[in-house]
Amino acid sequence: METTETSVHSADVLPSERIAGGILPKVLNSFDMVAIFVAIVLFITNAPGVAAAGSVGYIYWILGFLAFLVPGAIVTGQLGLMFPGEGSIYLWTHKAFGSFMGFFAGFCAWWPGILSIIVPGVVVVTFIQHLGSLFNATLLDQPWEEGLVILAVLGVSLVLSLIRFRVTQNIISTVFVAYAAAILLIGLSAVLWLISGNHPTSDIGGTWNITFGSSGNFTTFGFVILALLGIEVPLNMGVEINDVRAITRYLLWGSVVVMLAYLIATFGVMMVVPVKDQPNTTAIAEAVQIGFGSAGTILAVIFDIIIIGAFLFNASVFNYSFGRLLFISGLDRRLPAAMSKVNSQKVPWVAVVVQTIIAGLFSVAIFIIAPLLPTGIKPGDLATLMYYIILAAVTLIWTLSMCILFVDVIIIRRKYHEAFTRIRLAPDWVFYLCAALGLVSSGVGFYATITAPWVPTLIDLTGWNTWVIGIALLSLVIGVIVYFIGQASARVAAAEAAIEAEALPISAAPEEVNGTAESVEMTTDNTEISDTVEAPDSVEVAESTDEEIASKTTE
Repeated sequence: METTETSVHSADVLPSERIAGGILPKVLNSFDMVAIFVAIVLFITNAPGVAAAGSVGYIYWILGFLAFLVPGAIVTGQLGLMFPGEGSIYLWTHKAFGSFMGFFAGFCAWWPGILSIIVPGVVVVTFIQHLGSLFNATLLDQPWEEGLVILAVLGVSLVLSLIRFRVTQNIISTVFVAYAAAILLIGLSAVLWLISGNHPTSDIGGTWNITFGSSGNFTTFGFVILALLGIEVPLNMGVEINDVRAITRYLLWGSVVVMLAYLIATFGVMMVVPVKDQPNTTAIAEAVQIGFGSAGTILAVIFDIIIIGAFLFNASVFNYSFGRLLFISGLDRRLPAAMSKVNSQKVPWVAVVVQTIIAGLFSVAIFIIAPLLPTGIKPGDLATLMYYIILAAVTLIWTLSMCILFVDVIIIRRKYHEAFTRIRLAPDWVFYLCAALGLVSSGVGFYATITAPWVPTLIDLTGWNTWVIGIALLSLVIGVIVYFIGQASARVAAAEAAIEAEALPISAAPEEVNGTAESVEMTTDNTEISDTVEAPDSVEVAESTDEEIASKTTE
C-alpha cells in the first residue's frame, strides 16, 4: 500500500509544485492570511441586502455559516495541509481528476476574479458618492466618471501587486484593523440607538418565517451563500506561507471574524436604518450617521473614508491572489510561459498585468462604452444592468468551482487514503457531511442567481437568465478551448526542445546529484520557465527537467 500510494503521488506532481517554492519567498504569517481571507470573503456591503429581508436574515446567516462557510473551511484545511502548494483548487483538482479538470477548476476559480477586481472599485465609487451627499454635493453622477474611478482603483491595485509582497501585505494587514473598527462602529451605532430609548426600525417579531416562491425570502439564503464565496482563495499562495499552521489558523479565525462581522453589520442596519433604505449598499454608513446622533455625520465621514480605503486595497488582494493562478498555469505550460515571469521583487508581474488589463477592458466596456450605445435605456441604468449581468454570470462559475472543491475532498480521500488519514483534521464522516452540505448550499447559490433578477426594474427573468446563463456557458467553453490550445502549444514546445536536446553534446546534460537535479535557484529578475518542460498531459516530469526549467528562469 505504501509503495503504490507513493508511486501514484509522485507521478501526479506538477512542475509548479517543485518549482514555485524556489521562486516565491515565504512571507505570509497567520495574521496576514486572516487579513487576506477577510478581504476576499467579507464584503460588508452585503449585509444590508440580508438585513432588508428582516429577522429571517439571521436564520439565513446561521444556515450559511453552518452549511457552507464551516464545511468549506474544513475541506480547504484538509486539502491545504495535504497539498500546500500554489494554486489551491487548481492543484487539488489536478490531484483528484487529472490535468484537464485541474485546469478547468482553476479557470472556474480565476475567471470570477476578473470581476472581483472590479467590484471593490464599484464600492469605492458608491461610498465616494455617499461621502459627497453628506456635504450636499453630487459626485460621480455619470457612468464614464464612475468608470474612470474604477480604472484608477485598478491602477492602484496593479502597483501594489507589483512591489515587494511583504510591503504590500503590511499595508493590507493595517487596513484590516481599520476595516474591523469601522464594522464595530455599525454595531455600536445600534447599541447607542437602542439605549437612547429608540425602537428598532425593523419589525423584529414578525419576519422570522421562511417563505418560498417568486415573492418569498428564500432567495436571501442564496445571496448569503454568494456572500461567503472565496474560502479557498488565500491558498492560491500556498508556497508563500512561512508556517503551515497558518492554514488552519486563518480558516478558524478568519471564519470567526467573517461571521461576527456580518451579524454585527446586519444588526446595526436592522435596528437603526429606516426600512425603505435598508436594501441600499450605503445603509451601513447611514446606520453610523443615525445611531451616533449629533456626532453621526462626522463619524459617517470617517466611516466612508475607511470603507473607501479598505476596498481600494482589497482590489490589490484580489489582483495578486488570483494572479497566482495564471502564474502557476504558466509554470505548468497550461498557459504561455510568459505568465510565469516574476520581477526583481519576486512577484509574478506578467500575470498581474494581463489580469489588470482584462479587468480594465471590462470596466471600459461596461461603464464608458456601453452607456454611449443607442439602446433606449438610460446610460446609468445600462451600465448597472451590464455590471450585474456579468457579475451574476461569473458568480455562477465561482459557485461551480466550489462544487468541484467539495467533490475533490471525497476523491482525494480515496485516492490518497494513507496520506489523508495521516493528516486528517476530522473523522471521515465529517468530510462526507461537509461535501453534501457544500454541494447543496452551492446549488442554492445557483438557484438564487437564476430565480430572480438582481435588478428587477431593468430586466425580466427570461432576459436575465438568457444573458446570465449564456455568458456563463460561453465563458466555460472559452476555458476549455484555452486548455486545448495550451496543450497543443506545449506539445510543439516539447518536440522542439527534444530536437534541440538531441543536438547538444552529452557534456551539456544537466548535472545531477544523487540521481536528482540540483536544487532550484532563486530567481531575481523577469523570471520565466524554459520552454523545455514536457507537455502538460504527461504526468511524469523528470527531475532533470525541473533543473532545465529553473536554470533558465533569469533573463
